[in-house]
Amino acid sequence: MTEGEGSRLTIDDEIIARARIHARDVLADADFELDLSALEWTVSTRAKRRAGACRWHADRETATVILARRAYDRYDWPEFAGIVRHELVHAWEFRRFGESGHGPRFRERAAELDAPRHCRSFTEPRYVLRCLAADCDWTAQRHRASKPVRSPDGYRCGNCGAAYEVEHAASGRTWTTASEFGGAKAALGDEW
Repeated sequence: MTEGEGSRLTIDDEIIARARIHARDVLADADFELDLSALEWTVSTRAKRRAGACRWHADRETATVILARRAYDRYDWPEFAGIVRHELVHAWEFRRFGESGHGPRFRERAAELDAPRHCRSFTEPRYVLRCLAADCDWTAQRHRASKPVRSPDGYRCGNCGAAYEVEHAASGRTWTTASEFGGAKAALGDEW
């Protein structure tokens, strides 16, 4: 093996290195106590909806920050760095309180770090839910065939409470019942 073989850096190594450097710089400039040695970093190659996540391991008092490679590929660095700061707030909450969410405490700390509360989607949804009421413009996006996608007749619009339809984004086929979902899936076959 020649020098450097077997030790080549991957895109995941780059993501983690940049995230760690950014975290160190952010925390050095902020009144924000978080022990970076209590953080683990990893990259998800499968994530399609969440640009980042933070998992708490209470038994080890360690937080794992998970960053999505697809988000890194699609966002510019300033936007991706915002995701790193967002996950740092979660890590801080876990370390300090044993729990984390997006409530007032999170929002206050996120504002201090200029971290977004939510990130924009970096993948196209497979399904779009759309209210059927004429005076409501509610929509929601889904990336997997969850119960509200498979059985929309059992759920209601998140805004006005009316019925909604589901659209298979790639084909444009729509349905409002579980049986229509089955029919659309069967009709699309391999294109599903």
